[in-house]
Amino acid sequence: MPFTMEQYQESAAFLRTRLGEFRPKIAMVLGSGLGSLGDEVEHPIFVDYRDIPHFKASTAPGHKGRLVFGTLEGQAVAVMQGRMHHYEGYSYEEVTYALRVLRLLGCETLIVTNAAGCVNTAWQAGDLMLITDQIKLFSESPLRGENLPQFGVRFPDASHLYTPRLQELARQTAAELGIQLREGVYFYCYGPQYETPAEIRAARILGGDAVGMSTAPEVIVAGHCGMEVLGITLLSNMAAGILDQPLSEQEVLEAAGAAREKFSGLIRACLRKM
Repeated sequence: MPFTMEQYQESAAFLRTRLGEFRPKIAMVLGSGLGSLGDEVEHPIFVDYRDIPHFKASTAPGHKGRLVFGTLEGQAVAVMQGRMHHYEGYSYEEVTYALRVLRLLGCETLIVTNAAGCVNTAWQAGDLMLITDQIKLFSESPLRGENLPQFGVRFPDASHLYTPRLQELARQTAAELGIQLREGVYFYCYGPQYETPAEIRAARILGGDAVGMSTAPEVIVAGHCGMEVLGITLLSNMAAGILDQPLSEQEVLEAAGAAREKFSGLIRACLRKM
């Protein structure tokens, strides 16, 4: 059943009782193996997803399944240490529920991260990619069903889901830090199986540079809510068929651990400039 405005408001009201006077302005979604940045939040307030009315639990490996509220580089943030995925059995409305609640709490910007397979054969595992656009063709929209006008219009524009101003900020920041930042298109597949080599070849032909099982639904909802979005992908492995080896969950988590310092440094430096 679709969520009602009253349910979103109930979740937000619960969180306000935990936050007191604190109001976040920047929401952050941390993907597989990247959640350690949430541990760096100052004056943290931790809230488990399971404790929030109408929230679902995050069951994916490398996801702590909690919100962390506090300050990071002087910014008031709400950090999702882990996300919900469609492959966990959740509807797209459940997957994106938290974004609408955070919007009600006052978040105006979303920084979304993920670990994804590298489709672009000119790049390599361990690179960071600035998401400039996304492809989501073969599954329903998280906006399907009754539109809630308190969040946005029935037919929202998707020309700039990833905010050009924030893309430029990330480019400049990466250059100052000496970090090579790739730029490309995120291709969404809902999993949980990794993609076949034929699917990766198709994604490359269609313009995809990275492939993953998250992010796209969240960004659609954030855009509908009027949030600005910055997306960063860790290219954790070469996608299926590029190398003659099987893909594994452990490979993704190990790559995230190896890139932690570079990833954290870039996000923190971007926060300082926002």
